[in-house]
Amino acid sequence: MSEAAVTKDHVTFELRDDGVARITLARPEAKNALSVAMRDRLIELVERCQVDPEVRSVLLAAQGEVFCSGMDLRESTVSDAGKPGFDPRSTSVALKSGVHRIILGLWQLDKPTVAAVGGAAVGPGAHLALACDFVITTPVAKFAWSFSRWGLVVDAGGAYLLPRLVGMSRAKEMVLLGVGSSGEEAVEEGLALRCVQPEELAHAAEGLAVELAAGPTRAIGLSKRLLNASFETTLVVSLDQEADAQALATASHDLVEGMAAFRERRDPVFEGR
Repeated sequence: MSEAAVTKDHVTFELRDDGVARITLARPEAKNALSVAMRDRLIELVERCQVDPEVRSVLLAAQGEVFCSGMDLRESTVSDAGKPGFDPRSTSVALKSGVHRIILGLWQLDKPTVAAVGGAAVGPGAHLALACDFVITTPVAKFAWSFSRWGLVVDAGGAYLLPRLVGMSRAKEMVLLGVGSSGEEAVEEGLALRCVQPEELAHAAEGLAVELAAGPTRAIGLSKRLLNASFETTLVVSLDQEADAQALATASHDLVEGMAAFRERRDPVFEGR
């Protein structure tokens, strides 16, 4: 069942009949910097997408010329560093209960995700997109990291995601030297799937999200889980996990439909169950 777009705490959520849940950062006047309220709303929406059977894929986008400039430092615990009574542990608690839950939620979401990055994506803002399964970007987009400029450590999943996407040497250049990537470079390096012209971004990203939503959702989720875990498992363990996941897939309605469509030489009509 479709839901009209609702904006709350500068985040817009819309669920249409095609099964795509559209989450849009809607704070362009602040370069979509994540306030605490936005952060908590994103946590709520990602968790909702996980449990809602009507959601079959997620499209993450942003209003304005900047995708996301990272956390709003005015609301961050790091802005209190050096002040009397500041407790460094508050930063750890804030990360673990905040933006890290968004990154982990997107990474573990058993439904496919697409990020449409049409402008700058900085630090945690970049990682928000990179935690998605697919990134569509434009030539004017810029992926940037400013942790070292501020005297900060890479966070929001960057230490995990970047080496896996671009290799260790390039990841260190990004984080330690702050050397970013343009939209076209992001495709060459493995950060993004496709680079399109700015006027084509919305159509390309939505088209991919719709295509994924029409697929066998449970099987896609299981395959995603296997691929994401592959760097931390041995071949023997991975093969065992594949066998177990395939058994789960055979219990789905979509598997029955897929086999029937093959026998009848027609396109399958999956229902995500």
